[in-house]
Amino acid sequence: MKKLAFAACLVLLVMNWGKVSALWQPKVAAAPLTQGDVVLYATSWCGYCNLARDLLRREGVAFVEHDIETSEYGKKMHKALGGGGIPVLEIRDKVIRGYDEARIISAVRGG
Repeated sequence: MKKLAFAACLVLLVMNWGKVSALWQPKVAAAPLTQGDVVLYATSWCGYCNLARDLLRREGVAFVEHDIETSEYGKKMHKALGGGGIPVLEIRDKVIRGYDEARIISAVRGG
């Protein structure tokens, strides 16, 4: 019985080696965000845009904002990113559509 339990543990270890070995891998910290790493495409009246602004400020993140109704550049970039709704955030190389607090925080923190 002990041999069977040992064999089962060994099989599980081998099957999940990537996850197990990651425990010993040093964590690489994401480079700190700099001005321009976070771009918010929004409007002045949008409640979710306000939530996104507040979240970025609460996290201490500098961001550039383009109002898609008053800025030709903002309108053009919003459309180039697929448009749709607002807010749209570019955080490093990620595009986040809509207000999704968990995804925004993860992207900001380098996840």
